[in-house]
Amino acid sequence: FGNQTFGISSGTLECNQPAAFYGSLMLHRFVAENMDNLAKDISRGQGESLETLAVLMGVPQQQRGKFSAKLQSNFGRIFTSPQVTEEEVVANIVTVTKTT
Repeated sequence: FGNQTFGISSGTLECNQPAAFYGSLMLHRFVAENMDNLAKDISRGQGESLETLAVLMGVPQQQRGKFSAKLQSNFGRIFTSPQVTEEEVVANIVTVTKTT
């Protein structure tokens, strides 16, 4: 039982992770490891961290400008406090990008 759980979550033992699950893990890891740079880039509406975020979220190239502008205009809704967690930031980004 333990091997199966480990295999699925780590992608070993010939167990494949569902793409959405793996993408979510990568997104959360990226945000956690790059919170400061991501905050700076979102506040400016451009930058390497913001571009990587767009790639991890599957934003098509032609929509990345709009994506960046939307995050920039909603910076305060994404980074709600100096103590905001990576989970909150990801959830806030998803919420902001789903609204029109």
